[in-house]
Amino acid sequence: MRDLAITPPTRGDLDAIHRLERDAFPSPWRKLFFENELTADHRFNRVAKRNRVVVGYVFAMWLFDEMHVNKIAVAVAERRQGIADALMAECFAFARANGVRSISLEVRESNIGAQRFYRHLDFESSYVRPRYYPDGESAVVMTRAV
Repeated sequence: MRDLAITPPTRGDLDAIHRLERDAFPSPWRKLFFENELTADHRFNRVAKRNRVVVGYVFAMWLFDEMHVNKIAVAVAERRQGIADALMAECFAFARANGVRSISLEVRESNIGAQRFYRHLDFESSYVRPRYYPDGESAVVMTRAV
């Protein structure tokens, strides 16, 4: 993808990551959560940058043969240009290289667009977690084999 670099995030990326987070989610993580993820064990975190500007990120955790995508977002102006696909491809490559057998994530039950995106990546709806989000909305748990 033209002019796109995908790298591990640094502390210097945290303000931009948090701005994207607030734009993307009705119940955003606090900046401190992202900061803690930078040094936590068993994490796979990446930012996508175009011309050194953060335009997307993925934060995931893995343990043994399972990976969980905690957060993924792309700047509104950069959506539908393959950035989320590229970030998830990085997760898949890491998972294959490290013996991960399955990847899971939660998505809001009302977020049909996100569910469609994950199905495009071969995720399947597994079950619903009632009242998962702070506002009481349920989450659809989606999984895929690696």
